[in-house]
Amino acid sequence: MVNKNLILTVDDKPQNLQFLGKLLSNNGYEVAMAQSGPQALTFVKSEFPDLILLDVMMPEMDGYEVCEKLRAEFPTHQIPVIFLTAKSDAQDILKGFDVGGVDYVTKPFHSAELLARIKTHIELKTLRGLLPMCSHCKKIRDDKGFWNDVDSYFETHSNLTFTHGLCPACMDKLYKGYDWYNKRKRSDTHE
Repeated sequence: MVNKNLILTVDDKPQNLQFLGKLLSNNGYEVAMAQSGPQALTFVKSEFPDLILLDVMMPEMDGYEVCEKLRAEFPTHQIPVIFLTAKSDAQDILKGFDVGGVDYVTKPFHSAELLARIKTHIELKTLRGLLPMCSHCKKIRDDKGFWNDVDSYFETHSNLTFTHGLCPACMDKLYKGYDWYNKRKRSDTHE
């Protein structure tokens, strides 16, 4: 079973959340919703979304402030934030990037363009940041705290598929004591 990417949508207008929820779920994403900045910050303490779609103009706490708080904490500082807002002035857009947004989409938006941007940033997320890796066994801890073999982690979080083989140093370590290996190695060096 393939894990669906979780997207947190944050907007104070229920009709916007409803539209985004339907668009995203129809395109294979798992969706969570928050109607305020504080609600979004509470959500990320227990769930770790792959991406956040964040409105700027909200009561209590605007989207810029929410993004700054996400960037100030570990591990939420690695969650890509796309601002999705009616604020379209150049100053507003620049502020969105200054506070840590990875993209800025103005309303009204084209659904296909938004979906393409989401897909791009989710794929890029797997290439950024730090990977917690055990220094002994080399397993990688995922976002939910589970330890995975390197190959299974990357197959789950990217479009990679692994093939396996042995490097010369490991071949020597594993088979150096076997006559068949030493004969083969000598014959390979004489050819």
